[in-house]
Amino acid sequence: MTYAIQAEGLAKRFKETQALAGVDLAARTGTVLGLLGPNGAGKTTAVRIFATLIRPDAGRAFVAGHDVVREPGHVRAAVGLTGQYAAVDENLTGTENLLLIGRLLGIRRKEARARAAELLEHFQLAEAAGRAVKTFSGGMRRRLDLAASLVGRPSILFLDEPTTGLDPRSRGEVWDMLRGLVAEGMTALLTTQYLEEADKLADEIVVIDKGHVIAEGTPDGLKSEVGGQVLQLRPVHAEDLPAVHALVTEAAGEQTHIEGDLVIAPVKEPELMPAVVRRLDGAGIAIGELALRRSSLDEVFLALTGHRAEPEQRPEDEAAEPDEGAFERVGSAGGAS
Repeated sequence: MTYAIQAEGLAKRFKETQALAGVDLAARTGTVLGLLGPNGAGKTTAVRIFATLIRPDAGRAFVAGHDVVREPGHVRAAVGLTGQYAAVDENLTGTENLLLIGRLLGIRRKEARARAAELLEHFQLAEAAGRAVKTFSGGMRRRLDLAASLVGRPSILFLDEPTTGLDPRSRGEVWDMLRGLVAEGMTALLTTQYLEEADKLADEIVVIDKGHVIAEGTPDGLKSEVGGQVLQLRPVHAEDLPAVHALVTEAAGEQTHIEGDLVIAPVKEPELMPAVVRRLDGAGIAIGELALRRSSLDEVFLALTGHRAEPEQRPEDEAAEPDEGAFERVGSAGGAS
């Protein structure tokens, strides 16, 4: 089997923080690998190692068949990187931003201009190509940032929280763009706190926590193996919600919780639903909705890590200055941000 990205025993420490503690993972060529985990789990650290921005303390990592430590130049030539926030110059136009990246990558002016026009058309930005980026919407800036990461025609794309701060429509536009790139043969490593995003885009998922891999598999596989089924109830009368929650907690356990006007509980035993129905009937509580469904990826994440996914806030230790030469790498990583 051909892997575009591989890690074996990857470890990295920042001062007193063990960001990665022996991570193994692999992404098949032409697929999306979702890398999930709580804040500070080590996701961004892994991406920075794969992109040659920092070096691992131990273990090995290979990108496009090249060792990230021994052959960083070959790795940089094969990858693009899009970070959490759009790294484009607001005072330049869309065309000027992409032309600048092309020239920094050593592409001749005529070819760089043609590549910029091609990408602007592909990302539905051609009509705004001559406008200053500061006039772009958030979704347009993110699409331009993604286009910038593709100027050098990378075969592998690292997406670190690529839709942070975007509205649902703009997020959907980025999803469509990524699907198209993967359909054309690109490999992507995606970190995200939007678990719906990972569910819809990732072919396989690796969950890390405290620097260790704690689960891996397809989204559907993880839902079946880790999450199982979920019981969902909505009382007819909103004032009965606390009573329903207390009653279901007694039957299903402490993981029972309230989401909006719903009581949700993990199903560990097949007898749970009829038992809950009998208790509700005995208490005289009317239920307007009662459903048994498969767990969502968000519930799988909760079961694995003990809490729900939250927007990424990079730990202070992870924000430490990169190793020598990192800033040169940023400029040569095909639009890295």
